Amino acid sequence: MGKCGCFPLLKLVKTFRRSRLLKKAVIVASVCALYLVLVAGFSSRNAAGAAGAQEEHPGHTRGPALRKKDPEALPAAAPTRSNVVYITLKAKRLQAAGVGATVRPQLRRRQHAKTQTEPFTRDFLEREVNRTFADAVLPASQSHDVEVERVGTRDSVSSIRIYSQKPPPWLTPADVYAMRFLADAKVLRVGEVARGSLLVFSDGGAAPGRTQRGDAVCQGRCGLLLSSADSAEVLAFHLDRVLLLNRTLPTVCRTVAFARDSCVVQLWDTSPLSPVRLTWSQYQLSLKHSCWLQGHAPVLCSSVHHHEWSRLALFDFLLQIHRRLDPGCCGFRPQPQDECSPSGCVGERDLLLGHLHHRTEAPRQLIFTHNHGDFTRQLHNLDFRLLEGITQLPAAAVAVLRSGRLRERLLQSLFMDQTFWESRGGRAGIDSLIEVLERRAKALLSYMHTHGLTPTPM
Repeated sequence: MGKCGCFPLLKLVKTFRRSRLLKKAVIVASVCALYLVLVAGFSSRNAAGAAGAQEEHPGHTRGPALRKKDPEALPAAAPTRSNVVYITLKAKRLQAAGVGATVRPQLRRRQHAKTQTEPFTRDFLEREVNRTFADAVLPASQSHDVEVERVGTRDSVSSIRIYSQKPPPWLTPADVYAMRFLADAKVLRVGEVARGSLLVFSDGGAAPGRTQRGDAVCQGRCGLLLSSADSAEVLAFHLDRVLLLNRTLPTVCRTVAFARDSCVVQLWDTSPLSPVRLTWSQYQLSLKHSCWLQGHAPVLCSSVHHHEWSRLALFDFLLQIHRRLDPGCCGFRPQPQDECSPSGCVGERDLLLGHLHHRTEAPRQLIFTHNHGDFTRQLHNLDFRLLEGITQLPAAAVAVLRSGRLRERLLQSLFMDQTFWESRGGRAGIDSLIEVLERRAKALLSYMHTHGLTPTPM
């Protein structure tokens, strides 16, 4: 069987070797042509089979083939999670890039390099006001009101961002409305007011009227325009709300066409504000008498309720604002940039306290204005004189400080103001400010424990 099978093959090989060269070439060409015909037939048969299988089972085809045949047959992309940004305390340094992804990274780095050395001082404030507004807003005639081209935000998206169904619970709907109004309303007019600031008349406001003080008002549709050095006012507003004090006016950071840098706008309070005139000795006496605590008010009492001084002392200590309760800079070593009374601590008992106001229709309640906090003062130089005579502190605010959630709440609250967030360098810049407040909060809690201050519902 084996010899019979091999005989034809051997005979063909011997015949091929004995053949002439031309005959060999013809044989090789014939074999190659036969091979090509067989390969082509096999390929066409496989292609036909694949096409039939695709018609019978279209769902089993590969993605690229499907895209070439019928682009509309592609399934819709699966929806991602809702656009929510969660600010937590874990890996806060690494998370800055994640939160900062909502803003322009290059712009944030440039502003961070600029604002790191920007001090919260009164001298810088005055220079910034003169540089920003002297030539751009006020004409040579120094008229009372200046018409300004109608301008608004850079786009239709509000700079007050909320990434959940509700804002943080410490902000009321009125606060959120005021923040959005101040950040997004179009500017119509800018004028001077008696206090030396600039008043912003916004879109939709009524014609300015006059009060007995001579200040222009516009029925809740105006704001005080401040410089970028007043950005501490924005932080003070959010700190006030987080601590549930509710004594400051809504304040935001925004951009306007006639100013080169971002500015701070504070809601213009239409109700008249009256100053509270007290010397240091009168203030200490009012603390001892617990004025209006139970409806009791000796002759030496002012119109302010006793609990208001506790709120003010806690607020001013965290921000180290000395102009109200320590205008002579008697409780710390002042620096050249600190604004102190010319008389200093000489005759401090008769030194008049400053920047204390209340509404005319609510004389028992203080309104915190001029909240220019100092974030450069070190722990060994804190002004504890602000707490002198205080025996009680608001329990709700103390509970926030003791809970360790001050940073978390401030991050959530400040993140709403996108312009302020970017101007302070994003997450890294905001963290540096909150760290200062956290250290001062620990110092305050230690002082409370040492001196026996009592948290009291107010």
